[in-house]
Amino acid sequence: MAKIIDGKAIAKKLRAVVKAQTEQLKQKGVIPGLVVILIGNDPASEIYVRNKERAAEKVGVNARTIKYPASATEAEVLAKIEALNQDEQVDAILVQSPMPAQFNSEVIQAAISPAKDVDGFHPLNIGKLFANRSGYYPVANTPRGIMTMLKHEGVALAGKNILVVGRSILVGRPMFALLERANATVTLAHRYTPIDTLKLLAQQADVVIVATGVVNLIQGSDLKAGAVVIDVGINRLADGKLVGDVDFSSASQVASAITPVPGGVGPMTIATLLQTTVELAGQHHDIEMEQAWQNI
Repeated sequence: MAKIIDGKAIAKKLRAVVKAQTEQLKQKGVIPGLVVILIGNDPASEIYVRNKERAAEKVGVNARTIKYPASATEAEVLAKIEALNQDEQVDAILVQSPMPAQFNSEVIQAAISPAKDVDGFHPLNIGKLFANRSGYYPVANTPRGIMTMLKHEGVALAGKNILVVGRSILVGRPMFALLERANATVTLAHRYTPIDTLKLLAQQADVVIVATGVVNLIQGSDLKAGAVVIDVGINRLADGKLVGDVDFSSASQVASAITPVPGGVGPMTIATLLQTTVELAGQHHDIEMEQAWQNI
C-alpha cells in the first residue's frame, strides 16, 4: 500500500514559515500586498478566491480582490493592471481563470509586470524558467508546490525517469522545466499521445505527474511498481464526489507514494502562491529571504 502524501500537512508547514517571513518583513515596515482580479461570477472561481483571501489573512499578507462583471471589457482590466503595476503597495497581481470569452488570457498575462507576476505566467518569466536562468523570478505555483512536496518527501529526481501527463502552461510545461532543471529525464505526454504509448511510458516512469482533467486516466496497472504518483486533477462526479486523474484505489496498490484528491496538490497551490507573494515583496524592497521550502 502506498504512502499517502499529505498535501494539507505540508502546506500547513509551508504557511507557518511564510507567516514567520511576513513578520520579518513587517519589522522592516513591509506588508506584502496581493491583488486578485476576478472577472464574472464563476462559482468555483469565487470560492477559490475567497480561500486565497482567508489564507493570505492568516499569514499576514494584505490581500484584496477587485471584481468586474462578465460584461467588462479587456481595455478596462488592462487599465487596472497598469495602475496596479505602478502601485508601490502591491507586490503581486493575478487575474483569476477562467476569464470571459472576450478576454485574451495571453494579453492579460503579458500586461502584468514580470516583477509582480505571482502566477509565473508572464512570457519573460516563462522564458527564464525554460532557459534555466539564474536569479529569482516567479514560477507557476502548482508545479512549484509539487517540487516542494517532492523535496519534503525525500523523492530523488536526478537521473530518474519522470512522466508528466498534460502540457498546460499552468502545470505541465513549467513542471517539465522544473524537473529538467533537477536533472531528471522528463517525458511530456498530452492529448495527442496515443493511449498505448501513454501506458507504456507510465510503466517505465519512476515518478508520474498527471494534470489532464480526465477522470481515472491512469490506472494501477499502468504504473511501474514503486512509482511516486502526483495527481493534480480535480474532477467532480455526478454524485458530487471529487476525484483525480488517477484511479486512486488501484494506483495506491502499486505506487510507493501517492497524493490524494482532495487534500494533495490543491492545498500546496495556495500555500505556494503566498510564498511567492512574500518573496516578491522581499525582492521589491531589496530584503534577502531564504526560500520557505528549505525550512519545512
